[in-house]
Amino acid sequence: MDFLQSFQNPEFVVGLLKIIWINILLSGDNAVVIALAARGLPPHQQKQAIMIGSGAAVALRIGLTIVAAWLLELQGLQVIGGILLLWIGTQLLAGEDEHEGEAKENSSMMTAVRTILIADLVMSLDNVIGVAAAAKGDQVLLIIGLAISIPLVVFGSSMMIKLMERFPVIITAGAALIGWVGGETVASDVLLRDFSAANPWFHMASAAAGAAFVIGWGRYMDSRKAHSESTDA
Repeated sequence: MDFLQSFQNPEFVVGLLKIIWINILLSGDNAVVIALAARGLPPHQQKQAIMIGSGAAVALRIGLTIVAAWLLELQGLQVIGGILLLWIGTQLLAGEDEHEGEAKENSSMMTAVRTILIADLVMSLDNVIGVAAAAKGDQVLLIIGLAISIPLVVFGSSMMIKLMERFPVIITAGAALIGWVGGETVASDVLLRDFSAANPWFHMASAAAGAAFVIGWGRYMDSRKAHSESTDA
């Protein structure tokens, strides 16, 4: 009864709308990572990878909600997380031009799940902070916010895979997004907080550098792989 009465409270409804909007905005990067990692798998394994990745994203957000404030004060943690995202972005972009059949044969379910788990661990922190701030200590709102994440990530990942198959350029854009978030994550670390505050351009420059690095290095690795295969042939 108390739960139903909450919806009669204007502040609760406004908070819920904020959480829904935050989840729509911040769940997109998780969905892109899951779609990129799962795109080379056979269709039945794609669904498994999406479900495992989406469940992991929500589970990680629940765990991170408890320790988010403490984690944000650990110096260097976001630098490490950002570098991990840059590496993941380059790995997902490299091999984009492989033959469709070959990619599906060689892609590993465990490799895809591992990539999704690592990326979710890093990228879920911003979701937790945004939802927790909107909830303002309301546990019901917090639980609803985490529950909303599940269908958003599942639906978003499935839709992104279909779009990537139809428009391959989205793969490059998705990898660039991961690099952008990686650069932002590095710039947000407590070690660089004072420098970022004194130099407003630094945050944007780091994000742009992250996106450029992922595209550049991913393309370089892809060309090296193609050259190696042509030499062996």
